[in-house]
Amino acid sequence: MLDKFITPVIKPLLTPIVATLHKLGITADQLTVAGFLVGMLALPLLTFELWYGALAAIILNRIFDGLDGAMARYAKQSSSAGGYLDITLDFLFYAAVPLGFILANPAQNAIAGALLLAAFIGTGSSFLAFAISAEKFQLDKPQFKYKSFYYLNGLTEGTETIALFIAFCIWPQHFVLLAGIFATACAITIFTRIHGGYHTLKQLESTK
Repeated sequence: MLDKFITPVIKPLLTPIVATLHKLGITADQLTVAGFLVGMLALPLLTFELWYGALAAIILNRIFDGLDGAMARYAKQSSSAGGYLDITLDFLFYAAVPLGFILANPAQNAIAGALLLAAFIGTGSSFLAFAISAEKFQLDKPQFKYKSFYYLNGLTEGTETIALFIAFCIWPQHFVLLAGIFATACAITIFTRIHGGYHTLKQLESTK
């Protein structure tokens, strides 16, 4: 929901960093992989309840995630392969954070963490499945023209998810409550995406 507002603000801030990295010969895909590896450090850090270390790993991952897309556009390296790598590693990272809290305290966090992971599967699959059909029908990307594929909006997007992860690390004792609230918001996103996506595609097919 907030991505379309946050992204235009962040993009100009990354340009000087990207220009410097480009001069050093660093590619967008290298930034994607480096960011993923840094982000995955959150899993063991969360497991051992090193909350602020995990928070640092999460924030760095998101910085890299902004840099790789900016680098691809700056260096004219945008590609389907790069977009595929980026979104795949992003979803693996997203899954690692709830898993870390589950491992940290299974008795308290397992059910809430499992619900959140299930919700992530729903938001991710509804998002990516529509992107496949959007490519088939060559739908325009009005809000995210620079992306490698179509981004279907929802109540819970990247910005909201990262805000949740930050809240987890600051208030780990409230993981169950926060995960439950966000899983509910994800359920709303899943419903609206499936409903809107289905009817959009039915309408497109009827005009063929």
